[in-house]
Amino acid sequence: MVGCPRVYQRGTSALERTGGSDSYVPYEKQTRSGKEETMSKLTNEEMTALIEKAVAGDKQSLETVLCGVQDLVFNLSLRMLGTFPDAEDASQDILLKVMTHLSSFKGESAFSTWVFRIAANHLKNYKKHMFAKFPLSFEYYGNDIENADLRDVPDLTQDVEQAILAEELKLSCTNVMLQCLDAESRCIFILGTMFKIDSRIAGDILGISPEAYRQRLVRVRRKVADFLSEYCGEYGSGKCRCADRVNYAIQNHRISPEHLSFTSASISGQTALEVKEAMEEIDGLSQVFSFCKTYQPPEDLKKFIEDFLGGASCSVVTNASAAGNADRV
Repeated sequence: MVGCPRVYQRGTSALERTGGSDSYVPYEKQTRSGKEETMSKLTNEEMTALIEKAVAGDKQSLETVLCGVQDLVFNLSLRMLGTFPDAEDASQDILLKVMTHLSSFKGESAFSTWVFRIAANHLKNYKKHMFAKFPLSFEYYGNDIENADLRDVPDLTQDVEQAILAEELKLSCTNVMLQCLDAESRCIFILGTMFKIDSRIAGDILGISPEAYRQRLVRVRRKVADFLSEYCGEYGSGKCRCADRVNYAIQNHRISPEHLSFTSASISGQTALEVKEAMEEIDGLSQVFSFCKTYQPPEDLKKFIEDFLGGASCSVVTNASAAGNADRV
């Protein structure tokens, strides 16, 4: 990984910015995965009815809608922005935007496609994350791998197992590596490689033709694969080995034994709800990108939804949606 500081403290949350309270009691003690499963089994007519109820101010329906897409929103945010704190903050902003513009969903595409479009547009222009301040490049990344001085670095593991820290570094490094791509290319890579969305739907999300999307996806996947092949010893034939760089990474604030974001997060079995379709195998590189897993959103994100729905600002948002706010997002 490259030499930029890791930020562990979250900024002001969207809930704090909108003045929400924490008095809301969820309508049922249903798990996040349960609500996602409910969403994924709905027919188009049932989904439309649920959204209409949410737009009309029914908080139970609105909670089901938001919990059903939070997995999608958080994982896209995590890959686009690089860190868990930034992904959580951006996810809150996106979920607020989904709520505000819910009445503009007309059912012309799958609901998750509509949410993807909102999230992708928001994240491509998001400037509050750490790597907007410390932009990366493959050249800089490669130079750090080639020239980092690993000698005489003290043991900084704080009694955490070396294997756990090496795994944390591997997962963090491959995620942050995506910051070497420009925002549009990064989004194309994530949609095609992690969410495995077919070219027709991905083109619709990004506003480009399926053919243009496939061509750009091939190029960006090859660019990432070539870098991994040259430098990475975990996913390619390079000399970089995570186990050898653990203390160096800790010393340079790239991972912390006290904040194991990736290895402490739960892997999610959900991907992209109704847009979960097999991506065309266009380049034979799927195994190279096996690190592209989806994670369950932090519990704080679920609590944000519950707190917001119980706050006074929820009425402002639902009233705006009910009034037919159809601004372009």
